[in-house]
Amino acid sequence: MPLPDESRILSDPRLKGSKQDYDSYTAEDLEVWKILFERQYENLPNAASKAYLDGLNLIGFSSKEIANFNKVNQILGDSTKWSVQVVPGLIDNDLFFGLLYHKRFPSSTWLRKKEQLDYLQEPDMFHDAFAHLPLLTHQPYVAFLSDLARIALTNLDNPLAIELLSRMYWFTIEFGLILENGSLRVYGAGILSSAGETKYCLSEEPRHLDFDVETILNNPYWKNRFQDRYYVIESYEQLYASIPEIEECLERMLKKPADI
Repeated sequence: MPLPDESRILSDPRLKGSKQDYDSYTAEDLEVWKILFERQYENLPNAASKAYLDGLNLIGFSSKEIANFNKVNQILGDSTKWSVQVVPGLIDNDLFFGLLYHKRFPSSTWLRKKEQLDYLQEPDMFHDAFAHLPLLTHQPYVAFLSDLARIALTNLDNPLAIELLSRMYWFTIEFGLILENGSLRVYGAGILSSAGETKYCLSEEPRHLDFDVETILNNPYWKNRFQDRYYVIESYEQLYASIPEIEECLERMLKKPADI
């Protein structure tokens, strides 16, 4: 399939009216952000990837202020030319990957309620902003993200291809680990927004496997519980360098769908 033009993506009617109304956040929203931020922030020094920590420091998120996308976009624009695109919630694959391909990360603006602090079925702004946005300051990471989106866009008409690529996205962008100075560290946003899974994923309970494209594409994932396995990269450069192998492996697997 042809790659979508950026102007067509940004004028998509599904994005109409989507913006961050910063003044509409309530006292409860601020309290929820503060609780989630402080609870997770104390875990980060011994758990999060250096690139994530550097990005968090550069963006300047704090417990006292809900993420302001106008400020974030200025910083991202200066560092990697990326930006945040507000979306109404979960969006279709064509729009999701189209935004990523054009260096725009889709984010919601709503925050969970106090009774939902530990689990949500649909990602909220804390997940999208706190967990995803700091790494958008790191060039090899965003290069991988954009190229993975490109592969997805060229295969949008093939549900099996999208399922296989979603596994790659899941086990890297959402639930990836990295080896830094001999220690496991977290870069996956699904982990970084969960205090419980941050501790669990670095424990001896789950399996820690070397990053391997074909293995990941052949493994389904769990949405409603902690993963039983995590794939470990050695560097973000390794992640980006895997793009040609992802394309080759995907093409090969699509020719033999019965084996998947």
